[in-house]
Amino acid sequence: MIEVDMERGKDNMEVITFGESMVLFNPDSTGPLRYVHNFNKTIAGAESNVAIALARLKHRVGWFSRLGDDEFGRYIEAVIRGEGVDVSRIVTDPSNSTGLLFKERFAHVNPKVYYYRKNSAASNITFKDLDLEYIKSAKILHVTGITLALSQSAREAVYEAVKMAKANGVLISFDPNIRLKLWSAEEAKVAILEMIKLSDIVFPGVDEGRLLLGTEDPKEMIKQLLNMGCSTVAVKLGKEGCYIANRQEEKMVRGYVVERPIDTVGAGDGYAAGFLSGLLNQLSLEECGKLANAVGAMATLVRGDMEGFPTLSQVREFMGTDEYIDR
Repeated sequence: MIEVDMERGKDNMEVITFGESMVLFNPDSTGPLRYVHNFNKTIAGAESNVAIALARLKHRVGWFSRLGDDEFGRYIEAVIRGEGVDVSRIVTDPSNSTGLLFKERFAHVNPKVYYYRKNSAASNITFKDLDLEYIKSAKILHVTGITLALSQSAREAVYEAVKMAKANGVLISFDPNIRLKLWSAEEAKVAILEMIKLSDIVFPGVDEGRLLLGTEDPKEMIKQLLNMGCSTVAVKLGKEGCYIANRQEEKMVRGYVVERPIDTVGAGDGYAAGFLSGLLNQLSLEECGKLANAVGAMATLVRGDMEGFPTLSQVREFMGTDEYIDR
């Protein structure tokens, strides 16, 4: 099992992450957006999702980004701070706007996504925006392939942050999170494989295995990723669960049955948060997988990207480890 230095970050953040968060407009009805007139406003962003999920599981976590000097940026900052996440390293950009995201829904189908994030404040993040001492104090730095895709300056910032953190004993957690609306498959493959070589913990999905490694076989994916230098690999298999491994053992961990999922967006981020929580609490590899599966499953029970992430007591009740008392 990967060793987490429990003294590191004792008085600071356990996990630090950074990347773009956007204001999400979720339609209150299904059908083409031209016929939709009312939306619910919330936030979306893989890295902030992980941060919020970890905070609900009682971890000390920090998230930062560049946000526009606008009401949308102030809204994102307030929401994430309100979830108990440290946002003290946010950079305010007076020249570029906060990104927006709209969903379009059809019954029983994952939503279609429309991004309005080109030249957003977050896409202009640079290495100069990073507080290196802050990052170096953490136990884990979590990054995703989405930030790599935003721009060349954002990509360079991720690489530099990871190299600096790794050189100072911080574990690197990486979710490929491939978004082909942001870059080509060829560009994604080159950049993400380079990042995997720098990572300790990796969370690929089966589709990402096919694009990056030429295989959908979880065992073969794990073999290749461990050979590339990763210490722990957790292959996300959706409702089937996950196939996880380190250099000592491999485990298939069955998922939890969700009869009527409401919204699957954010489930992968919840999975990553659950797994990292298990590592921080020094659980076994299998227990990390079970917790990750549970948090990911619970994320699908609620409409929205981050609204369904459970508290620690809620996920224990869901897993059957704590008794649920209704009245």
